[in-house]
Amino acid sequence: MDPKTKNYILSQPAERQSILTDIHSIILEYDKSVISEISPMMGKEMIIYKYKGVMKYGLAGVKNYMSLHVLPIYASKTLYDKYKILLNTASFQKGCINFNTAAKMPLPIVRQLFTDCAKVDLAKIREDYLNEKKKAKARK
Repeated sequence: MDPKTKNYILSQPAERQSILTDIHSIILEYDKSVISEISPMMGKEMIIYKYKGVMKYGLAGVKNYMSLHVLPIYASKTLYDKYKILLNTASFQKGCINFNTAAKMPLPIVRQLFTDCAKVDLAKIREDYLNEKKKAKARK
Protein backbone atom coordinates (compact mmCIF):
# COMPACT_ATOMS: atom_id res chain seq x y z
CA MET A 1 0.00 0.00 0.00
CA ASP A 2 1.38 3.42 -0.90
CA PRO A 3 2.24 5.74 2.02
CA LYS A 4 -0.48 8.34 1.29
CA THR A 5 -3.22 5.72 1.23
CA LYS A 6 -1.84 4.09 4.37
CA ASN A 7 -1.80 7.47 6.15
CA TYR A 8 -5.35 8.20 5.00
CA ILE A 9 -6.61 4.90 6.40
CA LEU A 10 -4.64 5.33 9.63
CA SER A 11 -6.22 8.77 10.06
CA GLN A 12 -9.64 7.10 10.31
CA PRO A 13 -11.12 5.85 13.61
CA ALA A 14 -9.55 2.53 14.65
CA GLU A 15 -12.78 0.56 14.15
CA ARG A 16 -12.87 1.61 10.47
CA GLN A 17 -9.28 0.89 9.51
CA SER A 18 -9.61 -2.84 8.91
CA ILE A 19 -12.66 -2.67 6.63
CA LEU A 20 -11.22 0.29 4.69
CA THR A 21 -7.94 -1.61 4.24
CA ASP A 22 -9.80 -4.75 3.14
CA ILE A 23 -11.98 -2.91 0.61
CA HIS A 24 -8.96 -0.99 -0.74
CA SER A 25 -7.06 -4.26 -1.23
CA ILE A 26 -10.06 -5.93 -2.89
CA ILE A 27 -10.51 -3.06 -5.36
CA LEU A 28 -6.87 -3.23 -6.45
CA GLU A 29 -6.87 -7.03 -6.58
CA TYR A 30 -10.11 -7.46 -8.52
CA ASP A 31 -9.90 -4.47 -10.85
CA LYS A 32 -6.36 -4.31 -12.21
CA SER A 33 -7.34 -1.45 -14.55
CA VAL A 34 -7.46 1.19 -11.79
CA ILE A 35 -4.82 3.18 -9.96
CA SER A 36 -5.44 4.75 -6.58
CA GLU A 37 -4.64 8.19 -5.24
CA ILE A 38 -5.75 10.43 -2.41
CA SER A 39 -7.75 13.33 -3.86
CA PRO A 40 -10.55 15.66 -2.82
CA MET A 41 -14.06 14.89 -3.98
CA MET A 42 -17.28 16.49 -2.80
CA GLY A 43 -15.29 18.61 -0.35
CA LYS A 44 -13.56 15.68 1.35
CA GLU A 45 -10.36 13.77 0.82
CA MET A 46 -10.83 10.16 -0.17
CA ILE A 47 -9.13 7.32 -1.97
CA ILE A 48 -9.99 7.72 -5.65
CA TYR A 49 -9.52 4.80 -8.05
CA LYS A 50 -9.09 5.96 -11.63
CA TYR A 51 -9.32 4.16 -14.95
CA LYS A 52 -7.79 6.04 -17.88
CA GLY A 53 -7.69 9.18 -15.74
CA VAL A 54 -11.40 9.01 -14.88
CA MET A 55 -12.76 8.14 -11.45
CA LYS A 56 -14.26 4.66 -11.30
CA TYR A 57 -14.44 4.18 -7.52
CA GLY A 58 -13.96 6.19 -4.35
CA LEU A 59 -13.54 5.11 -0.73
CA ALA A 60 -13.99 7.51 2.16
CA GLY A 61 -14.50 7.77 5.85
CA VAL A 62 -16.76 10.67 6.71
CA LYS A 63 -18.18 11.87 10.01
CA ASN A 64 -20.82 9.23 10.76
CA TYR A 65 -20.18 6.54 8.14
CA MET A 66 -17.93 5.21 5.40
CA SER A 67 -18.77 5.65 1.75
CA LEU A 68 -17.91 3.51 -1.25
CA HIS A 69 -18.49 5.29 -4.55
CA VAL A 70 -19.01 2.76 -7.34
CA LEU A 71 -19.64 4.44 -10.68
CA PRO A 72 -20.27 1.16 -12.56
CA ILE A 73 -23.45 0.63 -10.50
CA TYR A 74 -24.55 4.13 -11.49
CA ALA A 75 -24.05 3.15 -15.13
CA SER A 76 -25.75 -0.25 -14.81
CA LYS A 77 -29.23 -0.65 -13.34
CA THR A 78 -28.66 -4.42 -13.34
CA LEU A 79 -25.60 -4.14 -11.10
CA TYR A 80 -27.26 -1.53 -8.90
CA ASP A 81 -30.33 -3.70 -8.33
CA LYS A 82 -28.25 -6.83 -7.73
CA TYR A 83 -26.04 -5.28 -5.06
CA LYS A 84 -28.82 -3.32 -3.41
CA ILE A 85 -30.33 -6.71 -2.60
CA LEU A 86 -27.03 -8.40 -1.66
CA LEU A 87 -25.83 -5.50 0.53
CA ASN A 88 -29.26 -4.80 1.97
CA THR A 89 -28.05 -3.47 5.33
CA ALA A 90 -25.97 -0.74 3.68
CA SER A 91 -27.52 2.52 2.47
CA PHE A 92 -27.57 2.87 -1.32
CA GLN A 93 -27.52 6.22 -3.09
CA LYS A 94 -27.27 6.72 -6.88
CA GLY A 95 -23.62 5.77 -7.22
CA CYS A 96 -22.44 5.14 -3.69
CA ILE A 97 -22.93 2.74 -0.84
CA ASN A 98 -22.82 4.14 2.70
CA PHE A 99 -22.14 1.91 5.69
CA ASN A 100 -21.11 2.40 9.30
CA THR A 101 -19.82 -1.06 10.23
CA ALA A 102 -17.83 -3.80 8.55
CA ALA A 103 -20.77 -6.17 9.05
CA LYS A 104 -22.76 -4.17 6.50
CA MET A 105 -20.13 -4.88 3.81
CA PRO A 106 -19.48 -8.66 3.82
CA LEU A 107 -16.17 -9.19 2.05
CA PRO A 108 -17.30 -12.11 -0.17
CA ILE A 109 -20.02 -9.85 -1.60
CA VAL A 110 -17.57 -6.94 -1.93
CA ARG A 111 -15.25 -9.24 -3.92
CA GLN A 112 -18.15 -10.23 -6.17
CA LEU A 113 -19.08 -6.55 -6.60
CA PHE A 114 -15.61 -5.64 -7.85
CA THR A 115 -15.39 -8.73 -10.04
CA ASP A 116 -18.56 -7.51 -11.77
CA CYS A 117 -17.54 -3.84 -11.82
CA ALA A 118 -14.09 -4.55 -13.25
CA LYS A 119 -15.82 -5.61 -16.49
CA VAL A 120 -17.49 -2.21 -16.90
CA ASP A 121 -15.56 0.17 -19.16
CA LEU A 122 -16.74 3.61 -18.06
CA ALA A 123 -14.55 5.36 -20.62
CA LYS A 124 -16.28 3.41 -23.41
CA ILE A 125 -19.73 4.13 -21.96
CA ARG A 126 -18.88 7.85 -21.84
CA GLU A 127 -17.46 7.79 -25.37
CA ASP A 128 -20.58 6.06 -26.72
CA TYR A 129 -22.81 8.56 -24.90
CA LEU A 130 -20.93 11.55 -26.33
CA ASN A 131 -21.03 10.06 -29.84
CA GLU A 132 -24.79 9.55 -29.56
CA LYS A 133 -25.18 13.16 -28.42
CA LYS A 134 -23.20 14.35 -31.46
CA LYS A 135 -25.32 12.24 -33.80
CA ALA A 136 -28.54 13.53 -32.25
CA LYS A 137 -27.33 17.13 -32.56
CA ALA A 138 -26.35 16.57 -36.20
CA ARG A 139 -29.84 15.24 -36.98
CA LYS A 140 -31.49 18.45 -35.75
